Amino acid sequence: MKIVIVYWHPEPQSFNGAMFRTACRVLANAGHEVRISDLHEMHFDPVSSRNNFTTVKNPDFFKQQIEEMHATVAGGFSKEIDAEMEKIEWCDLMIWQFPLWWFGLPAALKGWVDRVFAMGRVYGLGHYYETGVFRGKRALLSLTTGGTEDAFRQGGFNGDIAGLLRPIERGILEFVGFGVLAPQVVYGPARMTNDEREQQLAAYATRLQNIAQESPIAVGTY
Repeated sequence: MKIVIVYWHPEPQSFNGAMFRTACRVLANAGHEVRISDLHEMHFDPVSSRNNFTTVKNPDFFKQQIEEMHATVAGGFSKEIDAEMEKIEWCDLMIWQFPLWWFGLPAALKGWVDRVFAMGRVYGLGHYYETGVFRGKRALLSLTTGGTEDAFRQGGFNGDIAGLLRPIERGILEFVGFGVLAPQVVYGPARMTNDEREQQLAAYATRLQNIAQESPIAVGTY
């Protein structure tokens, strides 16, 4: 299986970093082909601009979607953006590894989506949801939270995790055709003992060894 892992955390020795390295090791050892986008290491610029493109449709007014449609036809995406698009076009499974910040994606990862998920090439022209460009591919959110699991249940302090992740799973991943796997959520790793963190990594490794057999879920049902 062809797998791309998109990862962001500002500290390589973080628990997110440990989950990222675990995934890379386990998946490669299982015989999968793995490509990565370590956005922090890449110094990936999350801010959309004309730097997304080598072509120009309208030099007088920047409308990103119009420029994306033009670049799709003209082959006008920047080398950086085109490389990221090629990874998601290539993969069978895409994994995002990140800390949940302010109930959503960190800015670097959200900016990666803003720049890479381009109209024309990644979505649009009648290709949405069940007819999406990436139908048949699967996606997995692997993330950490600051709070405990109790805080992310229905009626909990922060509300249920399924509701918080729905805009990402439905509004981004399913929107472009991905089938979404149940998320891998580690609640409050900073509050855990070293042994507890190791147990979480072991559980993730076990899941990844069998990830090829997993089927997409109905978003919001976990």
